[in-house]
Amino acid sequence: MVGLVLVSHSAGLAAEAVRLVRGIAGAGTPVAAAGGTDDGGLGTSLDLIEAAVRAVDQGDGVVLVPDLGSSVLTARLVEEPGRVVLADVPFVEGAIAAAVAASTGMPLADVLAAAEEARAFRKL
Repeated sequence: MVGLVLVSHSAGLAAEAVRLVRGIAGAGTPVAAAGGTDDGGLGTSLDLIEAAVRAVDQGDGVVLVPDLGSSVLTARLVEEPGRVVLADVPFVEGAIAAAVAASTGMPLADVLAAAEEARAFRKL
């Protein structure tokens, strides 16, 4: 199954987003939070992202869903084409769409495509 890593400047935001994603996509979906800095502050940590990738990687690939700014730049450092990919999507909507697709066993390219469709979701 494709894994997901939610990368945020805030450990709390990342953890709550993981809870929401698991609540919608199912507890068996491999998703991890990589939020904040190593010392618990606001920011991003390459070490936390790499550890989260290892935690969710089941051999089918990993989708990184960053929130903004430096989390995108830091997530790019762990990208590996065809194995660990970055989703340019809204944080919550993209994470949920990716997780639902992953939970059905879709391959990496399809999980990424599902996440990217979240950019077009209208609320009106």
